[in-house]
Amino acid sequence: MFGGMFDWLWGALNWLGLTNKEARILFLGLDNAGKTTLLHMLRDNKVEIHEPTRHACAEELVMGSVKFKTFDLGGHFAARRLWKDYFIKVDGVVFLVDAADPDRLGESCSELSDLLSQEELASVPFLVLGNKVDIPDAYGEDDLRRELGLDHTTGKHAKAQEGTRGLEIFMCSVVNKYGFAEGFQWLSKHIP
Repeated sequence: MFGGMFDWLWGALNWLGLTNKEARILFLGLDNAGKTTLLHMLRDNKVEIHEPTRHACAEELVMGSVKFKTFDLGGHFAARRLWKDYFIKVDGVVFLVDAADPDRLGESCSELSDLLSQEELASVPFLVLGNKVDIPDAYGEDDLRRELGLDHTTGKHAKAQEGTRGLEIFMCSVVNKYGFAEGFQWLSKHIP
């Protein structure tokens, strides 16, 4: 099933004429949001338990004819101060939020808001993934959207208008392998 989902995703990329493309993507979000788990799952097609990311790591993912250079920068406080060093020539940001941790939603909102206000990222599309929706009492999309202040997004099936940034939220469970493929399909449409 999982392989079929990615075959569909990359087939859609081919149909949209988005193959033979290279993109630099940042994986950002607070610690324990699921960034490293998602990156390794995309690379190896399996879920593993990881130590917290202490240092930035880069991975190159080739899916279909699209080559993604991804940067997992860690989400602990000290690592967040270094995020700006990676803003040069970025084609997209994947911002993960732990939808099952209400105590840290305010902190996630603050970080996301700060990122969205950065001049270097003004035209960079943002894919926000509300992760861990498989956990009981996790926020739903409408509640998470409200908590993060994402009232005005691009739309899941629309392309951003000229001169505006693509911004959308998708709910997912990385460990159960669902919800994020649609998000990456959306992101691929918004990468120049």
